[in-house]
Amino acid sequence: MRWVNRQVRRGDRLLLGALPIVLLAVIYIVVAASRHAVNPSDKILPLPGTMAQSMAALIFVPDQLTGQLVFWADTLASLQRLGIGLGISTLMAIMVGLALGVLPPVRATFGPLVTGIAVIPPIALLPILFIALGLGETAKVTLIVIGIAPVMIRDIAAHVAALPREQIIKAQTLGASSWQVMIRVALPQAMPRLLQAMRLALGPAWVFLISAEAIASDVGLGYRIFLVRRYLSMDVILPYVAWIAILAIVMDVTFAFLSRKLFPWAHGESH
Repeated sequence: MRWVNRQVRRGDRLLLGALPIVLLAVIYIVVAASRHAVNPSDKILPLPGTMAQSMAALIFVPDQLTGQLVFWADTLASLQRLGIGLGISTLMAIMVGLALGVLPPVRATFGPLVTGIAVIPPIALLPILFIALGLGETAKVTLIVIGIAPVMIRDIAAHVAALPREQIIKAQTLGASSWQVMIRVALPQAMPRLLQAMRLALGPAWVFLISAEAIASDVGLGYRIFLVRRYLSMDVILPYVAWIAILAIVMDVTFAFLSRKLFPWAHGESH
């Protein structure tokens, strides 16, 4: 049987997906052990035991200055900023995206503006945001919104605009207004696409969050990574990066599950 026709069972998918991760972990341990055999004080590739000790201090031991558990305080701060930014972007995507996709005059008027904002590198706007909005939470959340909202809006607008014209004509024939067309025809079909857009926006959202936290923050996952890098503390940096990856994967899987659960018809599944 050709590989293009070979279907992989669920259990086999989990096994095959775990193999590269396990292989990378084994390679890392072997290389790290060889480096430490030559130089026991090597900081570039810390051993798992060293990383576990460093992270235990951040997870279980309160900070002497703040009294907080540093790891959990960083995680909560970053997730809060990410959640607010992603929530605002999602709301903008569904509202503006529907209007652009359904209403040609709105698309002609505001489409070029959305496109122009979408192609601007958001990191280039970071100094402007910090000057205009200060170094607080507003600037960090705004960077996330500017970074992902225009792309999500364009995606939703393009999806809605590509809906069969017959659906809109039939709705108008039954007396639907423009508002009813957006709510009753376009919105239900845009929701699965919105969850997909949120999944695709997670990666860039994390990039903008870490960038903002690295430049101006006193708590957060990105802040901690860039704080300890000056001490070459790879025993903290690597676990933090792995934790960010885990959080991102959990969020992605959650959105995928919600999409299949709420909109099975969009995935070719039976009710």
